[in-house]
Amino acid sequence: MRRALWLPLIVAAGVVVLTLGACTGSGAWTTAFMVEPDELASTGRNPYFILEPGYSLVLEGGNARLTITVLNEVKKIDGVETRVVEERETKGGQLVEVARNYFAISKRTNDVFYFGEDVDMYKDGRLVSHDGTWLSGVNGGKFGLMMPGRALLGARYHQEVAPTVAMDRATIVSVSETVKTPAGEFTNCLKVEETTPLQRFTTEYKHYAPGIGLVQDGSLKLVKVGRADGPKKERVAREGGGQR
Repeated sequence: MRRALWLPLIVAAGVVVLTLGACTGSGAWTTAFMVEPDELASTGRNPYFILEPGYSLVLEGGNARLTITVLNEVKKIDGVETRVVEERETKGGQLVEVARNYFAISKRTNDVFYFGEDVDMYKDGRLVSHDGTWLSGVNGGKFGLMMPGRALLGARYHQEVAPTVAMDRATIVSVSETVKTPAGEFTNCLKVEETTPLQRFTTEYKHYAPGIGLVQDGSLKLVKVGRADGPKKERVAREGGGQR
């Protein structure tokens, strides 16, 4: 697989275009995300991705547990107010990773864009690194498309663009999967294949159920869907720093 080529944001006539160029296999990856400056919001939902404070998903598999929580907190990144979504992963009951992911949703298309993440890696209960951390607008990082508002079979797009750090890209390989989980059976699920030029021959699969979101991530399957009322006053993280 060839490494993706990327170009800076181009601003013209009030439209921001993230231009990428990459090709692998027999098809080309999506090369541009067109976003008007005032169309992005930090709260909303599309059929497969929910950005509403208090919404949470818990997935388990083997001795691993992944808890995803939409926080009542926003952070401005690359000039855009983004929603903070925390992913907390444990193995054998021990905390191994906490990631604070930053998303914004288009009010025009319902596309969900990914603006980066702050990562804390743990070993034996101690913080050991921040591997995988990247932010759009910092050190060449550019936002990508996490979940299109309209899922098209065969669509291929970059989820994140942080050279040498994070270059995940996705292909929609099915829109009609049935997934059985401890939380129930879900039909008409979206199946996404994820690859990266930074780790050759590594392929991961994720499944998203309509109205729910992520129901399977590799061997992890959904065990619980939750909603919780967040603080009355929304927290605002500092641009570039955040509240950790």
